Amino acid sequence: MRTASESKDGVGDSWRRICLAFIGIAAILGCVLTWPTAKAHLQAVAVLREVTGQPVPWMARKLTAPVTTEDLTIPMEAGQPPVRARLYLPQGTPDAPAMVIFHGVHHLGIDEPRLMGFARAMASCGIRVLTPELPGIKDYHVSRDSVRTIGESAKWYAGQTGGPVGVMGLSFSGGLALVAAADPAYHAAFKFVFAVGSQDAMQRVAQYYLSGHDARPDGSTEVLAAHEYGPLVLEYEHLEDFVPAADLQPVRAVLRAHLYEDRKAEAAASLQLNEAQKLETLELMDATLPATRSKIAAMVAKHADEMPGLSPLGRLHTLGTPVYLLHGEADNIIPSAETLWMASELRPKDLRAVLVSPVLSHVNLDGPTPGAMDEWRLLHFFSAVLRAAESK
Repeated sequence: MRTASESKDGVGDSWRRICLAFIGIAAILGCVLTWPTAKAHLQAVAVLREVTGQPVPWMARKLTAPVTTEDLTIPMEAGQPPVRARLYLPQGTPDAPAMVIFHGVHHLGIDEPRLMGFARAMASCGIRVLTPELPGIKDYHVSRDSVRTIGESAKWYAGQTGGPVGVMGLSFSGGLALVAAADPAYHAAFKFVFAVGSQDAMQRVAQYYLSGHDARPDGSTEVLAAHEYGPLVLEYEHLEDFVPAADLQPVRAVLRAHLYEDRKAEAAASLQLNEAQKLETLELMDATLPATRSKIAAMVAKHADEMPGLSPLGRLHTLGTPVYLLHGEADNIIPSAETLWMASELRPKDLRAVLVSPVLSHVNLDGPTPGAMDEWRLLHFFSAVLRAAESK
């Protein structure tokens, strides 16, 4: 996956056009729309420009504030250790509205630079942003433990700030946030859920990794070759289903370094493999091989009973929480059909906004060929999320 710095040149010119166009008609918008709406659009310009590494236009910059950060730990329910978290605070607004942002499957967790940049950009718009760490998700495990951590974190922050909080989840964390919001133990803590590039049904996503096909609610099929990352996460999480017990530790070390994109560590770990382990690892690295696909299919069948607990599917029609859904059109880690399924299952009063956009890939603003209208739709979408976050 490309980083924000690698993709910013490709999107910079188009963002510059849409931002300049928006600023040029800001006065007209101010007359036509209410000031809170116009303000939210300008703040969305600031957020999107910051996360793509572009200068923020002066009019939008005037609506942002300096941000301070504070590291802390959040207590969990009995039996669970506390989790790391980072608080992003806009200066001068101690009672600002609150929002929690959960990272996706990445080994840097809350220290991932793109997450930190986004959290800081959102906080600069006058929102107290909390980013808790999900230990399981950080180590490439999508499990019920993370659902509990999401729910406990939202509940704790709601208690600290005096009311329900907006919750944003990236990638698999977005789907898990919806599962947590549907839980009566945590439901009252959620003001809204903003899911970006998230799953509706884990079983369907797992099958997509095998076939490159994901059915849409309208009966059509999304056809897109899956990124190697998806199957590797499944293999890494359930490695005991793929290799003998004696090979778990050395093979896991190679897969972990590969997922962490640490080439030096991967090379060093590979040197520790015997010949049989080398063959096992090479097989796992290529999900297109018939033998690998067969093992993945067997693993999916074995763990089929666990997947509903990680899926919003079946919970959304009675959720009772406002939801914002955003997905990259060409996402080949979690296909965009998943967001269409969620949108089809939510009640109209709960589904506040949904956008499948070519501006995004998975959770990065690095889509291949976005047009000005695509960028405007994303800008308008983010303004709606900002208004929801800023409301008390």
